[in-house]
Amino acid sequence: MTKEPLFLNSVFHEKIWGGGHLKAFGYQLPNEKVGEYWAISGHPHGVSTVINGEYAGWKLDKLYTEHRELFANSESPVFPLLTKILDANDWLSVQVHPDDAYAAEHEGELGKTECWYVISAEPGAEIIYGHTAKTREELSQMIHHGEWDKLLTKVPVKTGDFFYVPSGTMHAIGAGCLILETQQSSDTTYRVYDFDRRDKDGNLRELHLEKSIDVLTIPGDHLPDNHTKTALLDNAEITTLVEGEFFDIYKWLVTGSSYFEKTDNYVLCSVLSGEGNLRVDGKNYALEKGNHFILPTPVNDFYITALDPLEMIVSNPAVAKGEIVH
Repeated sequence: MTKEPLFLNSVFHEKIWGGGHLKAFGYQLPNEKVGEYWAISGHPHGVSTVINGEYAGWKLDKLYTEHRELFANSESPVFPLLTKILDANDWLSVQVHPDDAYAAEHEGELGKTECWYVISAEPGAEIIYGHTAKTREELSQMIHHGEWDKLLTKVPVKTGDFFYVPSGTMHAIGAGCLILETQQSSDTTYRVYDFDRRDKDGNLRELHLEKSIDVLTIPGDHLPDNHTKTALLDNAEITTLVEGEFFDIYKWLVTGSSYFEKTDNYVLCSVLSGEGNLRVDGKNYALEKGNHFILPTPVNDFYITALDPLEMIVSNPAVAKGEIVH
């Protein structure tokens, strides 16, 4: 079985709130309103393509379906995670995502728990994270009366912050944020409020108030008490950002040459800054800002050497959890 990383090319999504900041990753943007780059995705709304090695040209969803041995023989019917980079040039809509049970019944796909690593944030940037309602009746009343200043909880953000956003959480990313998002592979979003914006055709965007009221967590200030932990190792700083129900997320800061081993799992890797080399099974692969790749199950050990300090966000899905050992 071939031991090689799977480097990926993927899909841009234009958004009303998008901008042009993703050019900083070396991407050729189709326009100046790109809101999302679906960097590692098997979702039908934007599937990644393998660009190297034995499986060059394969779509990730097909590869996952036909070669489960590369993905720890996962029993998930779809590739379970989706990694995005988001450029919030304006506020995203205030929204909520359903859990697996509600999404399966109403939308026919996975629910959506997600998390955000703040790559950069302009001074004064904020997010909405949670709400103040204590009962569903109070929530419904405040939504239908448009009491947004009273209902929504705003939180200041800065570069390097991390937020875990379980399904049911009221949330919105604010203007001036560039974010790496890891989420369940779902495109189901219920909009609660959209600042009365109009699309390019002059129409108000659709809201989903009743479904939102159904799935929002009550009370709204019941947010995860997330604690990170950092291990200082030879030429690498490994920070565990979250160990969650659907994924584990890590930040790797590699400053020299580091050796890694992993158990029988697969991991998703995104390079946020720096440059260097990945060495797998005697072969070298260049790493630079904006790269996204998967280390499939057959890759059980590898070296990363930083020529300029490498900052990476790394994840593995719950269906294939396994320890990564430095």
